[in-house]
Amino acid sequence: MIKVLCVLFTSILLSAQTSPEVHPDRSVTFRVAAPKASDVRFYGDWMKVGSFEKMTRGADGVWAYTTAPLEPSIYIYSFTIDGLTIADPINPRMKLRARTSASMVEVPGATPAIWDARDVPHGAVSIEFQKAKALGGETRSFWVYTPPGYETAKTKYPVLYLFHGSNDTAGGWVLAGQANYIFDNLLAEGKMKPMVVVMPFGHAVPFGSPREVQATNTAVYEKYVLGDVLPYVEAKYRVSKAPAQRAIAGLSMGGGQALSIGLGHPALFSAVGAFSAAVPANVQSLIEKGHPKLIWFACGKEDSLFPRSVDLDALLTRNTVPHTWKPSEGAHTYTVWRKYLAEFAPLLFR
Repeated sequence: MIKVLCVLFTSILLSAQTSPEVHPDRSVTFRVAAPKASDVRFYGDWMKVGSFEKMTRGADGVWAYTTAPLEPSIYIYSFTIDGLTIADPINPRMKLRARTSASMVEVPGATPAIWDARDVPHGAVSIEFQKAKALGGETRSFWVYTPPGYETAKTKYPVLYLFHGSNDTAGGWVLAGQANYIFDNLLAEGKMKPMVVVMPFGHAVPFGSPREVQATNTAVYEKYVLGDVLPYVEAKYRVSKAPAQRAIAGLSMGGGQALSIGLGHPALFSAVGAFSAAVPANVQSLIEKGHPKLIWFACGKEDSLFPRSVDLDALLTRNTVPHTWKPSEGAHTYTVWRKYLAEFAPLLFR
């Protein structure tokens, strides 16, 4: 009977509370009902990795934490209740991952940002399923953005292969990055060439595999992208097969993959973009094969990967390889990655 009453009480708390609650000054209050908990902590991705804020327990058993005003953007957060980390149980906006999950909150600005939904023509996002030969016949999905007017147009489009980061999913750039809105808005403003964007799942070997297996991920992923995804896209979608009409980019792990594949195959891609990239150690040997016309990379100064981008800039400069390096403020979050994509996409296929 006591257990039933406890469950009923918790259900009442969940139905009555609001979380997250975004205030007019852009501060946010997060709440979680945990009447039996003794320690509840909050973590948001704008905070230093490994840090947390202690939440305050109310008389009704609901724990709360209110942030300082935040920059307009999307944020990923979670609760840790007596040592167990969970997503917000009453927030339907989830951040899916290869392993574990969290929640997301959007803090709007006074005017719509480039990643916000606007009253403009919208492209379509489709999910393709394919048996991947490079992965032993495993069925894999990848996401595809097609620009407004694609269905009725007759021309062939350039194509951008866009990669996510470690522990993310193929849908990360759409579900958290809102890349489709970024493309829609750039197209409506006449700042970007219409293009097809392909977003595969970047974990070619199982996420969480032993270190020696994980070390092979980029090599296996390269075979998957070039041997399975690219031919499938070029057979089904109305895209150009000309190298000048192909580009490749990614964030974090995906930025490293984009550098490895793009620099390693300069005859296949005209542009490479790397956002907060896990820069591969063999860049020197990669650029000896030649290089794409456009190499663009950026990273936040508060990001642990920032030194690797600084070193990449120095290496490319020593080797007189033309490139654009954009250090910025910010950490390892979609707050900066959305901005990077909005700056990078207009440079493509010009």
